[in-house]
Amino acid sequence: MTHPKQWRRGIAVAAVATVTAALVTVPLSPARAAAPVSRVAWAACGDGFECATVPAPLDYDRPRGVQIAVSLVRLPAAGPGRRIGSLLLNPGGPGGSGVDFARAAARSLPAEIQARFDIVGFDPRGIYRSTPLRCFDTYEQAIAVLPPFPYPETPAEERQQRVSDDQLAAACARHGGAILDHMSSADAARDMDLLRELLGDRKLSYLGYSYGSLLGQNYANLFPSRVRALVIDAVVDPVAWATGHGRDARSVPVGTRIASADGARRTLGEFFRLCDAAGPDCAFSGDASRRYAQLAHRLRGDPATIVDPFSGESYPFTYNDLIATTLGALYSPQIWPDLAFFLDAVHEQLTPAVLGQRLATVRAGLGLAARPQEEYPNDVEGSPGVTCSDTVNPRSLVDWQRSADRAEQRYGYFGRIWNWAWSACRSWPRTAGQDRHLGPWTARTAAPVLVVGNYFDPATRYQGAVAAARLLPNSRLLSYAGWGHAAYFIAGNTCVDTKVTRYLLTSRVPAAGTVCRPEGSPFDPAPASALSATAASALTSVVVPEAVRRSFRTAAG
Repeated sequence: MTHPKQWRRGIAVAAVATVTAALVTVPLSPARAAAPVSRVAWAACGDGFECATVPAPLDYDRPRGVQIAVSLVRLPAAGPGRRIGSLLLNPGGPGGSGVDFARAAARSLPAEIQARFDIVGFDPRGIYRSTPLRCFDTYEQAIAVLPPFPYPETPAEERQQRVSDDQLAAACARHGGAILDHMSSADAARDMDLLRELLGDRKLSYLGYSYGSLLGQNYANLFPSRVRALVIDAVVDPVAWATGHGRDARSVPVGTRIASADGARRTLGEFFRLCDAAGPDCAFSGDASRRYAQLAHRLRGDPATIVDPFSGESYPFTYNDLIATTLGALYSPQIWPDLAFFLDAVHEQLTPAVLGQRLATVRAGLGLAARPQEEYPNDVEGSPGVTCSDTVNPRSLVDWQRSADRAEQRYGYFGRIWNWAWSACRSWPRTAGQDRHLGPWTARTAAPVLVVGNYFDPATRYQGAVAAARLLPNSRLLSYAGWGHAAYFIAGNTCVDTKVTRYLLTSRVPAAGTVCRPEGSPFDPAPASALSATAASALTSVVVPEAVRRSFRTAAG
């Protein structure tokens, strides 16, 4: 994720701005205790955006106790005379910066949305510019605890992963501070309700992607009477996330419970199918599935060598790297032609310099090309800080290892990478997440919730959207029969964009059973729209797993 210096200056100005107006009391609700509320002191921070920080209770059981800071950015409505209110955004992660996402993507939203809403991004508690969880003195110390591979493939690597996870968890227990125990999605949803009132909205309008779908589902179930329009896109099954079914939590980690590996397997199958159908327009065509299997087999025993075109450094490209890189590229169909070009180069054993150039193209398409400019972005501890607060997981390494074996047998290439995605939760401090919400997930909201799911999503499989829609009694499922992670203004699909935009403006849901069909193939010669490509890059730079970042040798790994 990038943090241009002018953004940082504007945010720093806003961070020291005082909160204006006299404090008033928020009406007490069962979900959120009374907390001090005031108006927001916005300060211009460049490019038409305004930034601010606001206080929120560290612990909502003690609303007038210790306060934390929540960082905000907004793009004011372009048509203030027709303004509906504020539209809160969350890009997912967990651990993604809503401030950065809003800065990068707000102007890609449909013009009518920009005209009628203040578009507001916020960093959830514990993340980036909001009071952050930081478990080390420096960013270099944080990334030093990470293992040298994207995810463990062998028993020896699994043992190395255990050491890394234990070191991270111990560092957070020692140095993380009080925020460590108050990073659950339920507490972030309580912050959202506080923001709703601070922003002057009687009810909430919200757009949440990926993990942001869980944040939206927490809000819908804690504050059902305060929903005006709530879109959750790329949706995680909240039961699978929190506890799983039956006794799952005792033996199946969250990364396997949500079955992302199944979504990734199905999406890779579509990559192969569409690549072969594209013929010369896909560089990896010609029984792509078989060629990929050959490549994977070869890299297990004989890694390729890559030379980074920017640093000039050379490094091995292993089987683990192949799986993680492929997973990352599957998030964004706009770069599937670049993935095919890279896979063909590795398969044909082209020079390390050529491999580096082609991998750099894929990396740039995912928005991972630049190093963060902040001194200490908390990428390493932010995601487990949220996930381990929200979810119940096995505490035995043996259970994680057995689950990884079963996942690989069931789902193939991506079983292990998703199983180990949040393995720090095995040893995470037990005090975390004391106010989390583990269900039920069936509240009837004042307005219908719009649930959006892609048939072929490599991270949040379509069945997650189906499950969420079945749980929420006042909801409607909008399906996109296409590919990639998330749909609304990310996929560049006119049908999805039109129907979600109309819902956000009017709260009217599409007809039951609506399925939006793709417009062509990712391998069509016509390029994707610049707006959807920009938005997709802004999203993927936030939501791809840490293992993917490490496979691309980015700053987070």
